[in-house]
Amino acid sequence: MSMLTVQDLSVSYGSIRALKGISFSVEKGEIISLIGSNGAGKTTTLHSISNLLKKQGGRITFQEEDITSMSADEIVRRGLIQVPEGRRVFANMSVRENLEMGAFVRRDRAGIKDDLEWVFELFPRMRERFRQYAGTLSGGEQQMLAMGRSLMARPSLLLLDEPSMGLAPILVDEIFDIIQKISAAGTTILLVEQNAYKALSIASRAYILETGTVVKTGKAAELISDASIKSAYLGG
Repeated sequence: MSMLTVQDLSVSYGSIRALKGISFSVEKGEIISLIGSNGAGKTTTLHSISNLLKKQGGRITFQEEDITSMSADEIVRRGLIQVPEGRRVFANMSVRENLEMGAFVRRDRAGIKDDLEWVFELFPRMRERFRQYAGTLSGGEQQMLAMGRSLMARPSLLLLDEPSMGLAPILVDEIFDIIQKISAAGTTILLVEQNAYKALSIASRAYILETGTVVKTGKAAELISDASIKSAYLGG
């Protein structure tokens, strides 16, 4: 069974149909990439799964449970966690407090301590900046903090929205290496990413979105060498 199944998902902003009945699935252990240009509906898809947006139609199941109408906080408690575009860290709180906020639904103190150590292994700069206000961090460090905060919730499925946006190339490589480590440690990942080449290079499969419709799907290794994908998303 799929870990996540999205069936005929429709979302509108007023008279604009942002998603036109899209369907896709994510299997346990996969990295799935959603690729498309600005306005294709990628972020809308993630917000709909997390129930941050009202849906006009469709059904979403997570680990065989219907979460279509479930509240956003209940979805988090089920282990489906989103790292939003633009990082959205708590700027006036320390790195430590931000990470602790990620674990707010948990009560297992020993597990929280272990996961904090794991976050520090993945993001050594978070240990160095532990008492620093999040708002004083660089863009790359804020992205690391946002990802680390999400891991403190111990997600089964992680929704990543544009993790490389606005980062220098060397940091982009570092973030994608870390995404692969998170995957290897057992977390399933649904990745929305403008950098189509990087997204396809680490994904198992991908779905191509155009104006709210899935127009192509397949194994990432095959899509990366597809002439039409190269020309549209990979710079030729």
